[in-house]
Amino acid sequence: MSSQIHEALTAGLIRFLDVSPHAGKVRVMHTHISTVILAGAYAYKMKKPVRLPFLDFSSLALRRHFCEEELRLNKRTAPQLYLDVLPVTGAVDMPIIGGGGEPIEWVLRMRRFSTRGVFKSLAREGRLLPGHVDGLAAHLAAFHLALPPLASESLPDKDSWQWAAESLDEIAAHELVRACGIANDVAAVRLQLQQLFHRLGDRRAHRREQARIRECHGDLHLGNIVRWQGKVIAFDALEFDRDLRCIDPINDLAFAFMDLHVARLSALAWRLVNGYVEQTGDFNGLCLLGAYAAYRATVRAKVALLDSDGIEGFNRYWAWVRQFAAAPQAARLTLVTGLSGSGKSTVARELAAQTGAIHLRSDIERKRLYGVDFMQRPGPGSLLYTDEATHRTYGRLGELSSQLLADGLSVVVDAVFLRHDERERMRELAARMKAPFALIECVTPMAQMNARIAARACKNDDASDATPEILAMQHRVAQPLPPGWVNSRHVLVNDGDLVDLQAKIGVLAQKLDQERDLPLKSCHVAVIRGEP
Repeated sequence: MSSQIHEALTAGLIRFLDVSPHAGKVRVMHTHISTVILAGAYAYKMKKPVRLPFLDFSSLALRRHFCEEELRLNKRTAPQLYLDVLPVTGAVDMPIIGGGGEPIEWVLRMRRFSTRGVFKSLAREGRLLPGHVDGLAAHLAAFHLALPPLASESLPDKDSWQWAAESLDEIAAHELVRACGIANDVAAVRLQLQQLFHRLGDRRAHRREQARIRECHGDLHLGNIVRWQGKVIAFDALEFDRDLRCIDPINDLAFAFMDLHVARLSALAWRLVNGYVEQTGDFNGLCLLGAYAAYRATVRAKVALLDSDGIEGFNRYWAWVRQFAAAPQAARLTLVTGLSGSGKSTVARELAAQTGAIHLRSDIERKRLYGVDFMQRPGPGSLLYTDEATHRTYGRLGELSSQLLADGLSVVVDAVFLRHDERERMRELAARMKAPFALIECVTPMAQMNARIAARACKNDDASDATPEILAMQHRVAQPLPPGWVNSRHVLVNDGDLVDLQAKIGVLAQKLDQERDLPLKSCHVAVIRGEP
C-alpha cells in the first residue's frame, strides 16, 4: 500500500465513522508512523505503510502483526484502554471496520480519553501532583514485578550504550547542531557517557546474569502516561522493536525520571524513584539510573531535532544529557529521627525528593526483611519487634546506605533511632565513606503525636505499626544525643499543618545544601520553627 492509498483509506474511514451511530465529531491525528481516527468513545489506530531504519510496516501482514503486538503489550498496563484489533474490509473508498470479506487493512481499537489527563499536559499546566506520581510509582512497580525474566538466549545483542552512541552520532551529524557550533561539546559528552557506561559495565553484566532483564514498556515518557478514571496508566508501549523494550526495569523507570527533570519537576522525579524502590526493593539497580536517564535524554534530544521544536527542543534535553553524564555531587547521608507520630517519615520523604536522595524507611525494610506485607499488622508472638529484629533492621539500613553511598547516591534514613549506638554506627559509616552527614530530629508535642497515631490507625494506609503504648515506651527509653556529637544537627519542630511542615522542610533542604561542603568536624544545632 502506498501513502496515497493510505490517505484515501483514511478519508474513507472518516466517512464510514461519521455516519456510524454515537460517533459524534470525527477527528484525525497523525504521527510519522501512525494515523489515529477519533470517533465518539473510541480511537482507531492504523499503522502507516512505511519502512524506516528502525521499523517496517510496509506489508499488510506486518501491520496486522504490529497491531496485535501493540494490543498484547498494552493489555499488560492499560487493559481498560486497549480493546481489540479489527479488520478493515470493503473498498479503499468505501471501507468497513469489522465487516466480512478480505481485509485490506487492520486497525487497533482503543477507548478514547481526554489528553488533559496525560502527564505531559498535567506537567505543562502545573497540575501534576505528588499523588499522581505516587500512583505512577505503584503502577510501574506492580507492572515490573509481574513480568517474567527473559531467558539468556533471548536477550538483545545491543545494549543501551550502543543505542545512545548511535543517537549521539546522528546528533553530531545534524545540520542544526553543526550550524550552532557545538560539535566539540557533543564529542565531549559522548566521551563522558561512554566512560560512565564503561564504569558500570560489571554492574550491567551482573544484572543480566541475575535475570533482571524484562520485556518492559520501552517508551515511558510523560506523553505515554495518563490519569484516567482516578487511576494512573502507562500506555503506547513500544511495539516495533523488541530489543528496545527488552531492558532492565530501571532503564524503563529512567525515562519518566528523566522527563520529569526536563519538565522542571525534579522533586517529583525523585519521589517517583523512591515510591518505586519502596515497592520493589530494587536498590541494587539504582546505580544505573543516571546512565539510563542520560541515554533516554539523548534519544529525546535527537527526536527533538526532527520535530518542529528544532534546536530549542534539543537544548532542553541536551542540558540534561550533560547533567546526567557528568560526575555527581558528593553523596550525603542524612538521618531523620523522632518518636512515632512526630512526622519523620513525611519529613524524610519530602526531604529526599527535594535534595535528590534515596529514602530508606525502617518500617518498610523491617517488614521486607521478614517477608511481611507492608500493611500487615503483627499478631501476638510476632518476631517483627524483638531486639534481634531491630538489630537486623538497623543493620540492613546500614548495608543499604553503604551500597547507595558507594554508588554516588545520597541517602535519607528514616527511623526512630532510640539508642545512641544506632546513630553512632551511621555517623561512623558516613565518616568511612567520606560523606557529609546530618541528623534531623523531629520534635512534636505528645498530644499531637498521639492524635496522629490514632488518625493513622483509622486510615490503615501506612506501614507503621505504632500505637499510643509504643509511643509511651519510646518516650521513656529514648537516649538523648550527647553534646557536641553530631557533625550537623537540626531540630525540626513539627507542630503545625502540612503546609507549615513543607515550608520548614524547604528551609531545611536549603541549609543542608549550604552545609554540603563544610568540613566534617563542624558542629552546630539549628532549630527549624518555620521562620525564614
